[in-house]
Amino acid sequence: MDAFYASIEQRDNPDLRGKPVAVGHAEERGVVAAASYEARKFGVRSAMASLRAKRICPQLIFVPGRMEVYKAVSAQIHEVFHEYTDLVEPISLDEAFLDVTENKPHIELAVDIAKEIKAKIRERCQLIASAGISYNKFLAKIASDYRKPDGLCTIHPSQALDFIARLPIESFWGVGPVTARKMHRLGIHNGAQLRECSLDMLTRQFGKAGTIYYHFARGEDNRPVEAVRIRKSIGCERTLEHDITKQSNIIIELYNVALELVERIRKKAFKGNTLTLKIKFGDFEQITRSISVKQTLESMEEILPLAKKLMQQVDYAHHPVRLIGLYVSNPTDEHSHPTEWTQLEIEFDYGKNGYSAGNIRSSL
Repeated sequence: MDAFYASIEQRDNPDLRGKPVAVGHAEERGVVAAASYEARKFGVRSAMASLRAKRICPQLIFVPGRMEVYKAVSAQIHEVFHEYTDLVEPISLDEAFLDVTENKPHIELAVDIAKEIKAKIRERCQLIASAGISYNKFLAKIASDYRKPDGLCTIHPSQALDFIARLPIESFWGVGPVTARKMHRLGIHNGAQLRECSLDMLTRQFGKAGTIYYHFARGEDNRPVEAVRIRKSIGCERTLEHDITKQSNIIIELYNVALELVERIRKKAFKGNTLTLKIKFGDFEQITRSISVKQTLESMEEILPLAKKLMQQVDYAHHPVRLIGLYVSNPTDEHSHPTEWTQLEIEFDYGKNGYSAGNIRSSL
C-alpha cells in the first residue's frame, strides 16, 4: 500500500487531502509513524523525529494514529488477496507476498491479477496500492517499491540481472542505513559491485546476512511464500521522555521494559533462549547486544540479570540513551507455536511502548 496510515487519514478527512500529513505527535519526543507523499517531497520519513520533520516541513500536519482503523482496513485488503490465492504471506499490515502460480480465477498472467487487485482495493477501500511482480520474493519486493505511488512493475527473469546491477545498494531488501554505510566503505554502491564480491568476503564482513546479499545480487531467493507465519521473536521497547545517562535511571527503565516483555511472553506462550538488548542513543545511533542461554527465558528472574549483563556492554555514561528495547528470540520449539502476524507499531506519543511484527509471486 502507498503511505498506508497517512492515506487512510486523508481518505477519512477531506481537509487533509493534498497536504503534507504525518501520523504521530509533534511533541519533543514524538516520532513520525507514517508520512503522506506530499510530506515525503520535503524529506519527511517514517521513524523520523517529529521536531526534525517539522523543521524541514513547517506546514506539516500531525494527526494521531488510529491503529484499530488501520487493522480493519488491512483486513479488507487481505480479503481481496484471498479472492485470488490462499498463499498469502503478510509482511506487515499493508504489505504481503502472494503466490499466484495457481490462482482461484485461473488467470494466466500475474500482472493481470495485480491490476485487478489494485482496482478492487481502490474501489472498496478508496486507497491506492502498488504491486511488484517477479519470480521470487526479493525481486517482487523491490518491484513493488520501484514505481510508487500507484506503481505496477514486473521484473522478468531475463531482465533480473541487469535490473539488480543498476540497483543502489540502499534499495536492497535488508540493507539499512548502517549496513549501507559499511557497504560504501567497502566500495559497494550498487548491485553490480555487490555481485563482484565473493561469498567468503561478504560472510566475513556481514555474517549470515552476507550469504543473503550474495544470492540477492544474483537474483536468487528460494524462500517460498508461507501462508502460516511462525513467530520468531517477541519483544517491546520504550522511547524515554528524556535522554538518560545515570545508572539508576537506566536500571529502572530496563526493569520496566523487562516487566512488559515477561507479560507479553506469558500471553503468547512464547519460548526462546536468546535475549537481545536494543539501545538507541540521543543522536539516533542504534546498537544491539545479544546473549543465548540453554534454558528458555520466561521470567524476570531469568531475563533481568541477562539484560543487566548486556547493558554493561553499553557506554551510556558518555552517550545518553533515548530508547531501550528487549527481545527474546530463537524459539526452542517453533513448530508448536504458530501465531498470527503482527505489525511493528511505532509509538504515536512518548511514554507509550512500541512493540515489535520458479513461481510467480506478487507483492502489494
